[in-house]
Amino acid sequence: MTDKKPLSLTMRIVIGMFTGILIGAIIQNLLADSVFVQEYIVEGIFLVGGKIFVNSLKMLVVPLVFVSLICGTCSLSDPSKLGRLGGKSILLYLTTTAIAITLAIGLALLIAPGEGQNLPSDAVFSAKEAPSLAQVLINIVPSNPMEALAQGNMLQIIVFALLFGVSISLAGESGKRISSFFVDLNEVMMKLVAILMNLAPYGVFFLMAKLFSEISIKTIANLGSYFLVVLLALFIHALVTYPVMLKVLTGLSPITFIRKMRDAALFAFSTASSNATIPVTLETATKKMGVSNNVASFTVPLGATINMDGTAIMQGVATVFIAQLFNVDLTLNDYMMVILTATLASIGTAGVPGVGLIMLAMVLQQVGLPVEGIALIMGVDRLLDMTRTAVNVTGDSMVTVIVAKSEKELDVEVYRNPWAGNKSDD
Repeated sequence: MTDKKPLSLTMRIVIGMFTGILIGAIIQNLLADSVFVQEYIVEGIFLVGGKIFVNSLKMLVVPLVFVSLICGTCSLSDPSKLGRLGGKSILLYLTTTAIAITLAIGLALLIAPGEGQNLPSDAVFSAKEAPSLAQVLINIVPSNPMEALAQGNMLQIIVFALLFGVSISLAGESGKRISSFFVDLNEVMMKLVAILMNLAPYGVFFLMAKLFSEISIKTIANLGSYFLVVLLALFIHALVTYPVMLKVLTGLSPITFIRKMRDAALFAFSTASSNATIPVTLETATKKMGVSNNVASFTVPLGATINMDGTAIMQGVATVFIAQLFNVDLTLNDYMMVILTATLASIGTAGVPGVGLIMLAMVLQQVGLPVEGIALIMGVDRLLDMTRTAVNVTGDSMVTVIVAKSEKELDVEVYRNPWAGNKSDD
């Protein structure tokens, strides 16, 4: 009698995802009129199960980021290293965002998804006003750290945790005692992440089943060309841009990186939230990729807040699509303005709810396109949001590995080990 090898976490998540998609499609096409199914299964079991899963991940975000950042900061022997980490990270995040939107605009102009389209829409979109640059800078520093922690304001949490960590490192013996407490607490938090990861297949099933019981195939068909161009740009950015940058800047194997990103990307896809995926991204970077917590605790939360590659791709394609729908000819200067606006807005609107649509409204206004055009693409935005979140999380990890390698804070043996981190999953 031979013992069966248990399925890997990735395979269990994939099975849960496709089972959920199948069940959701069956409900939409065969049981859409059933009051019992809609009320007790879709809005009952699926809704509750999915929300509990997402909330369980979000539950970890604030304490994990806060504790992990303090651990990373207080262990830095050279305070100037923080400045290097920040400078490298922000520069790389802005670079990948600029590449993303340039790629998206180029593909959209080549394929022209909006030409010949006549999309009727009675939907109305009203753009929220983006905060001014002065207000963004003011809001980075928390007036009340406890309020920032309670509200999950990631930029403010990062600033407070960095200051707290530096203070611990400068406090002598008292600081060492506090530091050891946070190191132990960080290990406990990572173990909690591993426990919740094993519940992922069920949570992913509930999320996918609910989503695909509601998404209209007709809506996707009407916006098929736009939908496919965005997907194509996202896949090229994730599978070409990131691997090339990783290889050129570190010399490490991009194939190993893509393989180790599977679980985190699936989590990001199912939750459509970079912040909710932070615990999984952190565990992937430290346990599977071999990145020191000193680096990962800083770059991952920062990336989840300001890295908007997937959103930038959506904005680039949407801008060209809406311009073609309304027969507006944009000049080269207009497209350059779109690239600049979207890249800088990725930091300027960090942490603002509904950031993707606010950024798109800013971009459209910048080049004189009607903001109401956003209403035309909102029907498929949920599905695209899931995919671009997976791309964002992949970008966060790629930048983390590059920065860690440049700072000699990457364990290359762990990175090359295909089984690294699997024990914690089990």
